[in-house]
Formats: sequence, C-alpha cells, structure tokens
Amino acid sequence: MGQDAKMRGDETGSADDKVETINVEDARLQRMQPPEFIRNLTPEERARLEKVLKRKIDLRLLPAIIIMYIMNYIDRWVIRLISPSKKLIKKWGVRTNAEVGNLLSNNIAAARLAGKVGLEEDLNLTSTEFQTSVSILFVGYLLMQIPSNLFLNKFGKPAIYLPACMTIWGLISALTAVCTNAAGLMANRFFLGIVEAAYFPGCLYYLSCWYTRKELGFRTAVLYSGALISGAFSGFIAAGVSWGMDGARGIGAWRWLFIIEGAATIAVAIACMFVLPNFPRTTKWLTEEERTLAAWRLQEDIGEDDWVNSEEQTFWQGAKMAFLDPKTYILTVLLFCIVASGTVTNFFPTVVNTLQEGALGNKENKNISLLLTAPPYVLGVIVTYLNATHADKTGERYWHITIPMWVAVIAYIIAATTTSIAPRYLSMMLMVPSVYSGFVVGLAWISNTMPRPPAKRAAALAFVNAVSNCSSIYASYLYPKSADPHYTVAMIVNCCTAFIAICTATVMRVVLVRLNKKLDAGIWVEGAINAVPGEGAVNGFRFKV
Repeated sequence: MGQDAKMRGDETGSADDKVETINVEDARLQRMQPPEFIRNLTPEERARLEKVLKRKIDLRLLPAIIIMYIMNYIDRWVIRLISPSKKLIKKWGVRTNAEVGNLLSNNIAAARLAGKVGLEEDLNLTSTEFQTSVSILFVGYLLMQIPSNLFLNKFGKPAIYLPACMTIWGLISALTAVCTNAAGLMANRFFLGIVEAAYFPGCLYYLSCWYTRKELGFRTAVLYSGALISGAFSGFIAAGVSWGMDGARGIGAWRWLFIIEGAATIAVAIACMFVLPNFPRTTKWLTEEERTLAAWRLQEDIGEDDWVNSEEQTFWQGAKMAFLDPKTYILTVLLFCIVASGTVTNFFPTVVNTLQEGALGNKENKNISLLLTAPPYVLGVIVTYLNATHADKTGERYWHITIPMWVAVIAYIIAATTTSIAPRYLSMMLMVPSVYSGFVVGLAWISNTMPRPPAKRAAALAFVNAVSNCSSIYASYLYPKSADPHYTVAMIVNCCTAFIAICTATVMRVVLVRLNKKLDAGIWVEGAINAVPGEGAVNGFRFKV
C-alpha cells in the first residue's frame, strides 16, 4: 500500500514536472513571437528596412573601428620598417630591425632606433631593461581582456567605453615621451597594456551584438583589415617622423614618435565617441522601430534576447560558463595555432630582406625590402575580404579556415627549402593572405559557436584572444641572425602549427556536427540557445560548421 502511494506520488510529481516544462516552453516560444511592428511588415518591407538599418550601422561603426584599430596596431609595426642606425648595427650586430629585439609591441620599438640618440641610449637602459619594458606590456594586455569584456557586456555602452579606453591609452602613450628612467618606462608600459586590452576583444564582442552569425565574418575582416593596412604603410609614417623631426624644438625623434601617436589617438577617440553606436537597445540615435528591428534580428537568429539575457547574468557567471565549455578550449587551440603559424608576419621585413642575397642586390639596399614588404599585405586585405564574404554568404566556416591554412603549410615548406628569388617571394606572397584570412573566419567562429548568453560570449572571445597572443612570447627566438637566410626552424614551426590548426578545426567541426544532429532530434544542447528540449529544432538554431 505504501509502495502504491509512492508510485502515485511519483506519477503526480512527473506530471507536475511535465506541466512545468510545457509552461516554460510555451513562455519561451511566446517570447519568440515577433513584436507587433515586425509582424505587420511584408517580407519586402522588412528586407528593405533591414537593408537601411545595416547600411546605417555599417557606415557609422565599420570605418570608426578600422581607424581605431589602426591607431591601436600601428605602433606595433614601426621597428620592423625603420633602418637601424650604424651605432646599433655595431653595438648589437643586427642587419634588420626585426632582429634588434624580441617581438616588439609599440612605439617603444621605433623609439629605440629613432634619431641620433634613441630611447635606449637617452634613458641609459641596459638591453635587459629595454626588453623588460617591452614585454611587460603583454602582462597587462593578457590579464585584462576577460574582465574588460565582462564589464563592457554589463555596462552596455561601447560608444563610451571603447573611445574612453582609447583616450587613456593615447594619453599614456604620449606620456612615454617624458620618461627619464627604466622604472618610469616600465610602469608606463604596464598600464598601457592594461588599457589597450579593452579594444580588440571588445570590438569582437561589439560586432557580435549588432550582426547575425552569417554577417560576422565580413565585419570581422573589416575590423582586422586595420592591422593589415597598418602593416603595409605604417613604416612610412614612422620613418618620416624619425628622419624629419629629430631635434625639432629640442626634442628627440623617439619622443616625437610618442607625442604624435598619442595626440592622434586621442583625437580619433574623441571623434569616434560621437559616431559609434551603443548596443541595439541602447543606441539613442536610432528610431524606436530601428532599435526593435535590430534587437529582433539577433533574437531571431539565435532564439534568445541578447540584452535581456545579459541583464540576468552576474559579472563572473559568463566567465564560469565559458571555462566549463569544452568548445572554448578547442577554439583556443585553433586560434593559438593560427596566430603561432603567422608569427612570421612579425618579422616580415627580416624574411623579405633575405631575398637581397640573390638577384635583388646587396643587404644595404633597404628600400627594396621596404617596397617588397607591402604587396603581401595589400593582397592579404583583398583575400581576407573575399574569404570572409564567401564564408558569410555560404554560412560555412570549416573550409574557409582550413583551405587558407593548407596554403600556409605549402608556403612555409617552399620558404624552408629554397632561397631562389621567385619561389621564395611567392611563398611570402602566400603567407600573409593565408594566415590572416583563416584567422578572421576563426574569430567569427567563436561567436558563432558560443553565441549565447552574451556574458559567456564576451568571456570566450576575450579568453581565446588572450591565449592566442601568447605565441608572441617565444616568436622572437625563432628568427635569430644565425638562422639567416633560410630561417628553417621558424618555417618548420610555422608549418607544424598551421597543420595543428587544421586538425583542431576538424575536431571542432566533428563536435558541432554531432551537436547539430542532437538539435535535429529535438535534444537539448548546452549553449545552443539555453532552451528547453525541442526548442532548438522548433526555432531552427544550428551551429555554423
């Protein structure tokens, strides 16, 4: 009798649970009903309004973030394009700028070489002190990306937050010009890394809050084109400052580099504060109908309201969810290997300069190296745009990552096995476009794979980006002067990491295909749309593979 009562109780409990589940599902499906404004639109009217909305956001968002990223990235390139002084050649035994130091990350690099008396000599720095002042930037840069993205998600106003951070890092960079000793320089660089950490992962999250998953690839390519543009042309700016302003108003060239770069950064930041949108629900210069449509596009794409859900997340809950998801670590390995395979771009003038041992002339003709460095980056911009656009059009990610990485593998094999001018320069023309085009689609794949909740997406983007940049730590050791001209070890390492990236992308594809099959069967999948069982199939959400 007691057992019968227990069974009846279980049946009752089961029925209650079933009713509760149905009620939850009904509530979620009710939230998936379009707002009245959108329900009353014909398909043609909605398509027209979406086109107008996207054009308005594109025109205000994309040019601004490109310019901001150029300012963020340009100072990381100058050492690679300014010729070392004879004093430094004698002191350090270097022939090209990239051989002077480790992977250098800011105007501090150019300052080391700029003018008759560079930063290192002016501040009486030892080699160890200089390298420490360079490397310490990465400490703050890597540590602050996740907290910054979580704060951005909670604050909800990127049009204020990102330009404010940019203004601060511009001020800190300009203040480098007043440093008088190693301690002051190191403190300056540490705080600069903390503030600069907000920008790139913040922009990746920013884009994912405005564009659907099928639109992210191209927009991510637009953002990253800032790095490619700066890589192609920033050397001319730095060289002009170094050669034309040394001693002007009694100020050395290395100090002018920081002053000019910092002032330009602050000016751009202030202008962008009046141009950038916030998030769809917090952008005041959109009409109420446009805000509704912008928010609904994302909700329809995923099955969940981005902004409402973000308000329900605690500050650290997103990080916890990202760290507990195995997909985070698969994507981290993938992006780390892609970035690691592209470390050659950090020393590209060094590698290009090896061509001069052949028919291009002697090693002293630096102008030839300067000219030959630009075309791979110009081609890289074109290929990156085309690859990302096609990835968005087809909704496919895997092949748009792995095919470029296979091209990179071939390029590194050619570079490692020959010093002949034509095939070696061909390999260099392939290195930059292949790595960058695969990397951009890989970045979009993060948001595609972990779209909701937004706090989790913000944490995942920051974590993956931070870890992937750790390849900068060892990269400089792959390009010693003794390895010139083949740089065989570097090319082999780059080749291997590109191949590992291909293997990791394959693992990611297998995982996502299996999850999509579960969604096809109406089985609940963690991180898909945080829905009750079956809603994934009802709303048609699928991971991009």
